[in-house]
Amino acid sequence: MMLGGCAQIVPQSAAPPRPAAQLPAPPQAAIPAATTAAFSQVTNGPPVAGLGMSVADAGAALASFRESCPKIVRRSDASGLTSQDDWRPACTAAATWPAGTAPQFFAAHFETAQVGDGTSFATGYFEPEIRGSRVKLPGYDTPVYAMPPELVRGWPDEVPEAERTGRPPLGRLDASGKFVQFYERAEIEDGALANRGHEIGWAADPVEFFFLQIQGSGRLIAPDGTVTRIGYAGQNGREYAGIGSIMRERGLLGDGPGQYAGSMQGIMQYIRENPEAGRDLMRLNKSWVFFRILNGDGPLGALEVPVRRESSVAADPRFVPLGAPVWLQMDRNEANGLWIAQDTGGAIKGPNRFDTFWGAGEDARLIAGGMSARGRALILVPKGTVQRLSGQ
Repeated sequence: MMLGGCAQIVPQSAAPPRPAAQLPAPPQAAIPAATTAAFSQVTNGPPVAGLGMSVADAGAALASFRESCPKIVRRSDASGLTSQDDWRPACTAAATWPAGTAPQFFAAHFETAQVGDGTSFATGYFEPEIRGSRVKLPGYDTPVYAMPPELVRGWPDEVPEAERTGRPPLGRLDASGKFVQFYERAEIEDGALANRGHEIGWAADPVEFFFLQIQGSGRLIAPDGTVTRIGYAGQNGREYAGIGSIMRERGLLGDGPGQYAGSMQGIMQYIRENPEAGRDLMRLNKSWVFFRILNGDGPLGALEVPVRRESSVAADPRFVPLGAPVWLQMDRNEANGLWIAQDTGGAIKGPNRFDTFWGAGEDARLIAGGMSARGRALILVPKGTVQRLSGQ
């Protein structure tokens, strides 16, 4: 769901720098040296009308695109492909366009753009449901922390003034007032933040909660059936380690005797069957995610709108405008079709790298946990975008 480094606090309404699911690192498609799509090789793809999108698929994407429009027309496009005004005609039309003719909407307002060679890789993420409670109950011992006020940005004394550029790192002030790194996962698990009033809930299973942190949002299901949705509020600024990659390097994942399946389910099986080694493995991921209570009807993505099952996808905003439709043709049928880029992820880096969202529930867990799809990707951009870029 999984990350080169979760080192950035985002506004409370934004999504986490979520890594893709805890799968071993996939082979990456060739990434142009350019740092944004506007400075990459961007070429016209086939006409939108020829993509063969279904009414149901396009209708769901239209609904998500419509929800995204208030944000699209007010935010800067980090990819450099579009401007706010480029989106206004499509957003105006989307407000009243009937779902039954959604394929015609996309054909009327968009053209396809291929970034680089279009070779794509997609994983999956979901909204976990785990046993949890707003109040501490017997057997519910794993704290769910809100953002601690002592988490601040600053420069360590050892960083020379000349090198203090960009955003300062996250950390805390120690008893002497010196800026130091914030507590890592092991320290927080051992009680570094305990009894300070930062708890907003309690989880029953530390393994399930670990993976909920990886996903960045989820639902706490209390014994009486009460559901509390929690979402990403921030992160401790410490190093993220993908434990799936570590297990692969150690020969624990694979198809051989004594190895575990290279999926989230296989990783969880290893941790449960080897509790001491599994705990040490999880602690190699020093990153810790803090949460807030959500009252909306879905987890919020980086675009600050709810992400929707089989319609929302995470992308690298340097290469895909947030809010843009994305057409995937993959070797996994579940990942095929039209998606809306509404989220980001710490491991979702480079052109044509995506993370598909599958909602909540056991089937969502199974699909997302095993999603590893390869194929081709096209970005749908307002008509005239590619020609304008080619003339720059």
